[in-house]
Amino acid sequence: MNLEKRIENHKKIKASLRKHGEAILSSHTFRKSHGFIQHGDMSVYEHSINVAERALRINRFLNAKCNERELVRGALLHDYFLYDWHKDGKDKGNVHPKLHGFFHPGTALKNASRDFILTPREKDIIKKHMWPLTIVPPLCREAWIVTLADKYCSTMETFGIHKAKVKAHYIDLP
Repeated sequence: MNLEKRIENHKKIKASLRKHGEAILSSHTFRKSHGFIQHGDMSVYEHSINVAERALRINRFLNAKCNERELVRGALLHDYFLYDWHKDGKDKGNVHPKLHGFFHPGTALKNASRDFILTPREKDIIKKHMWPLTIVPPLCREAWIVTLADKYCSTMETFGIHKAKVKAHYIDLP
């Protein structure tokens, strides 16, 4: 793909993310996720945006015909657990500090259901994104794609291939 097409595709991905994720991206509670580290030096906020962007790219590459609104919203909220999982139980939300990988999807779903109106597909994305740790596999294409995007982004962030960028809140970016 030539540079012009890559730039155009990048703009389309960002536009789709803004369009479908605006309510989440502009919420005060979601913006708090800037303060929690996910992998390496990456905040949960940046990680969630990376996963949403990657999910959109995978969907378009595979021509999977996912519902992009649900794909974006589920991806943005998949790690909406709102605590620092590195603090080993010292953060009040981290009720299972040694088993964060198993339990945070349920916490994220509880928080997301409290703060946003979710579709069944969005709930499936959030609840199942840690498969196979969650045992029950995703039920829809959107959840499979977010699961794949999350594994990709987590690996890249853990090994320092994707570095955190200090950036303005996504909704404010040009």
